[in-house]
Amino acid sequence: MKTLFKQMIFVTVILTSLIAVSCEKAEPGGETPDVKEQIIFNGNNIGNGNQEFEIKESHTIESGTYILKGWVYVTNGATLTIEPGTVIKGDKDTKAALIVERGGRIIAQGTLQQPIVFTSNQPAGSRKPGDWGGIVICGKATNNKIEMIIEGGPRSMHGGNDDADNSGILSYVRIEFAGYPFKTDQEINGLTMGSVGSGTRIDHIQVSYSNDDSFEWFGGTVNAKYLVAWYGWDDDFDTDAGYRGKVQFGLAVRNPLIADKSISNGFESDNSSDAPNQLPVTNPHFSNITLIGPALQDPSFVNNSSYITAGELNPNNGSKLGQFQAAIQIRRGSNLSCYNSVAIGFPVGLMICNDKGSETQQAASSGKVNFRYNFFSSMTILGSDKDASFKDSLSVNSSTFDKSASQSFSSSFFAQTSNNNTYYTSHTELMLSQPNSLLPSPKWGPLPGSPLSNRSNLFTISPLNDSFFDNVTFIGAFRSDASVDNWTLGWTNFNPQHTTY
Repeated sequence: MKTLFKQMIFVTVILTSLIAVSCEKAEPGGETPDVKEQIIFNGNNIGNGNQEFEIKESHTIESGTYILKGWVYVTNGATLTIEPGTVIKGDKDTKAALIVERGGRIIAQGTLQQPIVFTSNQPAGSRKPGDWGGIVICGKATNNKIEMIIEGGPRSMHGGNDDADNSGILSYVRIEFAGYPFKTDQEINGLTMGSVGSGTRIDHIQVSYSNDDSFEWFGGTVNAKYLVAWYGWDDDFDTDAGYRGKVQFGLAVRNPLIADKSISNGFESDNSSDAPNQLPVTNPHFSNITLIGPALQDPSFVNNSSYITAGELNPNNGSKLGQFQAAIQIRRGSNLSCYNSVAIGFPVGLMICNDKGSETQQAASSGKVNFRYNFFSSMTILGSDKDASFKDSLSVNSSTFDKSASQSFSSSFFAQTSNNNTYYTSHTELMLSQPNSLLPSPKWGPLPGSPLSNRSNLFTISPLNDSFFDNVTFIGAFRSDASVDNWTLGWTNFNPQHTTY
């Protein structure tokens, strides 16, 4: 009995100490409690549930399973390291999110066999888009508004003058069921990058079931390879505010039941909604992207609210459903370029829009927007010049149509001989292995004899002929349908709602 009594006293003392540490506030002029003691308490929680939890010192999260609670900020000067194989579950009640602020760093370097997973804390089978917040990284690179507050609700500013800024590493990382709406139309994306610099490493990232965009870049110069956007709510790849990085090898697959009220695109690219000529101009370069649209997935697909209901995946959290639009939309002064890519089954193929007083079409005509060696198929219409019009008709102001023209600027630009783009009415001509994600074992690589394979001279022009881009001989994200060429194997998860973590 004496031994048991002593053990009870010891446990009581320890629990009292933990509670004191987790609740302690810094007094004015006093010392901040040791972050290493604050960050993980009660065994496996990260954060304390409020929206101002700060990591002010460097800390390593050892491999294991944890609950992320509230908004956790990695502040200036701190580095948060996450070991391979770690699973971090975002808490729904506290709208959990992880925000790396300017001058802070995250080292989340998983492996092929042990990826790092950020997912929902809801039980398997009941997870939905927007169960928690998401991942935000803010850096000191330039954007075209000098300094901006990050999208989605967090306090954090991004922007500076260091385009080589280093915010750390994200490699072999999955982000699932993010995008909780902090307020109406204020969701955090799956992965949000604000003015992130080129010293940051981003590769092998899968964002699944995001309740907003899967990937969004606001300014910055960070490069990325091997990105997967799976069943997102809004856009797959969204670039804004002067983003000027390079991206190679990306896969985006749509669930035909899920589209946003704002009208969902594979790519959506703006320079600035209020100042489309603001410098630096959004000018990213994407190569070897595969976009699988809704129409390919289900032959009964219709682009309206009678079909697009989200079904059992509707989170009923205020996020509004809408329509699908384009595989690639370039507007508001953006100079996005896309090369060596394939897109299938969207209502519209390409949109180059002169909205908000911009001269996006003029930029395309003068060679500032490059669109070369891309293959489209199974689009309802090839191109459109006006948001939400779904008309292949010329518009030079993204408002009124020139009825004397035979087609849109976007369609004619795609078809220019010098661009070497190709359009097929049926996706079967592309000879992709099995691209329908609603069927078992989808595979997005080309079969032998596909026109996407055995190509030459794909990387001869600037900026493709620099050291970042792998000089490959195929169109789209995959060399072939063989397992050896499937870079998604081993670390991705295309059925996370039924995975036991």
